[in-house]
Amino acid sequence: MRRVHHIALAALTATALLFTATACGDDDGGSSGGGGDSSDLGMALAYDVGGRGDQAFNDAAAAGYDKAKEDFGWQGVEVEPSAGESDADKVQRLTDLAKKGYDPIVAVGFVYAPAVKEVAPKFPKTTFGLIDDSSVTGDNIANLVFAEEQGSYLAGVVAAMVTKTKTVGFIGGVETSLIKKFEAGYKQGVADTDNSVKVLTKYLTQPPDFTGFEKPDLGKEAAQGQLDQNADVIYQAAGGAGRGVIEATATAGKWAIGVDSDQYMQSGLAAYKERILTSVMKDVTGAVYDLDKSVEAGDPETGVIQYTLKDDGVSLSQSNPAFKEMTDVQDAVAEATQKIIDGEIKVKTTP
Repeated sequence: MRRVHHIALAALTATALLFTATACGDDDGGSSGGGGDSSDLGMALAYDVGGRGDQAFNDAAAAGYDKAKEDFGWQGVEVEPSAGESDADKVQRLTDLAKKGYDPIVAVGFVYAPAVKEVAPKFPKTTFGLIDDSSVTGDNIANLVFAEEQGSYLAGVVAAMVTKTKTVGFIGGVETSLIKKFEAGYKQGVADTDNSVKVLTKYLTQPPDFTGFEKPDLGKEAAQGQLDQNADVIYQAAGGAGRGVIEATATAGKWAIGVDSDQYMQSGLAAYKERILTSVMKDVTGAVYDLDKSVEAGDPETGVIQYTLKDDGVSLSQSNPAFKEMTDVQDAVAEATQKIIDGEIKVKTTP
């Protein structure tokens, strides 16, 4: 579903500004560096915990933001959450952005659902993008969601085929329904490929503690625990904490499977890239950019927009040469992909 909403755009070039929640609430923050009226501002990107630089989920959204700014001449603004903030803080952040005239406003992560539910109806001419949540809908809300379980199933196929110890691991940042989709698909992929392979599972924190998405030390400790139990492949869905998982796994000479973006290509993980066999990618970059493009064209996307294997909304990265050379694994992944697309394999969303 789309609704018509015209946005006047000016060709502006500005340096991306990072605002904390406090800065976002400042009266001058939204127009800083713009020099024009609110129609010049373009997109606002409200990050999940970890912010830009997490080498995963937030960075994938940031790439879509960067491309939109370049292509559409938007000023734009990025805002990051503060540690331990409340839903009221998120409500205030989104309200400030909407009042200043940013459009669209993209909230990165399901943690923003309550805030979007409260704020979006108050600004019906502003488009709100909500990533990874479809529970809150509205005429001016675009729910950008992904079939994480499908990509994770393929990761399970890979893990079951490359393990030598018959033990693999899964580490989730926070035990939420979203991250359990990753776990479910991974376990099913492993079991369908080789049911003799054991899957170890560990969550770093429990809601309402979301620090499991941002503390690499927690990820490193959890990975070491699984390595000590003989795991030789570890798949993580832990945001910024996943860096610790990858570090520990790679240092031990075992295989890590990344998440959200192609972590083999992430500069912050370059020291460990040779042991990042593949990554389960979600096209968050494309989803953010597509929403921006629709607003720029005056016909904003709204409603639930799901990205799946069929439309390359989820996929496995192919950057590591070692993975490309595993022809038997590649063939198995291709076969499983087609069966999922054709409906022959139904991937579970709960473990």
